[in-house]
Amino acid sequence: MTMNLQEALTQLEALGSERTRAQNARKGAGDKQFGVRLGDIRKLAKQIKSNHELALALWETGIVDAQLLAILLLKPKLLSADEVDRMVRAVTFTQVADWLNSNVVNKHPDKETLRLAWMETDDPMAARAGWNLTAERIVKNPDGIDLPTLLDRIESQMAGAAPEVQWTMNTSLAQIGIHFPQQRGRALAIGEALGIYRDYPVSKGCTSPFAPIWINEMVRRQG
Repeated sequence: MTMNLQEALTQLEALGSERTRAQNARKGAGDKQFGVRLGDIRKLAKQIKSNHELALALWETGIVDAQLLAILLLKPKLLSADEVDRMVRAVTFTQVADWLNSNVVNKHPDKETLRLAWMETDDPMAARAGWNLTAERIVKNPDGIDLPTLLDRIESQMAGAAPEVQWTMNTSLAQIGIHFPQQRGRALAIGEALGIYRDYPVSKGCTSPFAPIWINEMVRRQG
């Protein structure tokens, strides 16, 4: 389906609802949004198919729903590392950050260079992306990752980190404990001592993000 910017925005606006706007606002989305459900954004993206130019125009609007749609239409390899860096730092809503990380950053050829830079930044969304990539490396490509030093850093920094950063730091902590038995005891001890997400509400059947619970449950499932 061929669609220009105004047509895409009109479609998004028509799909919005007050209920979703309120839900997004409670999660920090602000007022610049239509309130479109994520499933409806995915359906619209499938209709449009990949459209890099439209995606860039949608992203520049700063509208949350338009940015989420843009992420699904972008071609990551057509973006320079600097463009990806600017996009990551411009994000203000964690749902946009997480879709951007999953669909664009994780597929970019320069993601390791970006990861190293983001691990040293004070920008919360860039740091969130850096720790997200680090968690991915811990699971898929841990060679070259100094796990004890990484645990030192999590132990000393996670409690004082911005909430946006804590989430992916905690993911890295849990992945170390799940995948590296020799580091598991320390990962569990750090999670217990910090207590981050200890009382996090979870739906029935879901695993708590509290690192000790998460680690132990995943290890149990591994048999």
